[in-house]
Amino acid sequence: MSDETIYEDMLPVGVGETVPEFKMETFEPSTGQFGEVSLADLKADGKWTILVFYPADFTFVCPTELADLAAQDAKLTELGAKVIGVSTDTKFSHLAWCNEEKLMDDVKYTLAADTTGVVSSLFGVYDDATGLALRGTFVISPEGKLVSATVNFYNVGRNMEELVRVMEANVHCAANPDEACPAKWTPGEKTLTPNEGMVGNVYEALNG
Repeated sequence: MSDETIYEDMLPVGVGETVPEFKMETFEPSTGQFGEVSLADLKADGKWTILVFYPADFTFVCPTELADLAAQDAKLTELGAKVIGVSTDTKFSHLAWCNEEKLMDDVKYTLAADTTGVVSSLFGVYDDATGLALRGTFVISPEGKLVSATVNFYNVGRNMEELVRVMEANVHCAANPDEACPAKWTPGEKTLTPNEGMVGNVYEALNG
């Protein structure tokens, strides 16, 4: 049974839901080799999975985003995450783009080829009109649950520093399941532990 058949009638996965298994062919800029990535292997390794979908190789906003992501890759890796850039291009196109575009010089994380659009469809970012993926960013826990999802249209690039903050918050909450992270939370700042006494008193809880 093909991946297309498996996902044919499946609705896009939502935040809080378990992500179905998937795999994709890859180009590995760090080694110059082709490979494969699967969610099953990443879960077995206890990794958080970060999928950064982008429309296409050899475009305009995309290399600026992937260069920004490269600048945050070390931090995300330290947090236990596997960073994967994904488009509907082939692995061969990924290789050629990395060789030609100077903005891709520092990209060392995996670039996956979702040539059928199956994985893009699974996350609700596949554009049937163009055959491209919208700018979607998804964080999957080591247990395989989707914990964060953001999507931009083609013409607005992302700030990958926010992705680091979201990952830091998710890692903290995974280790401290009774806590919640307020807006703009960063490590070391006060968290919230929801309870009856905090209802209507969040200001006091944060500033007490």
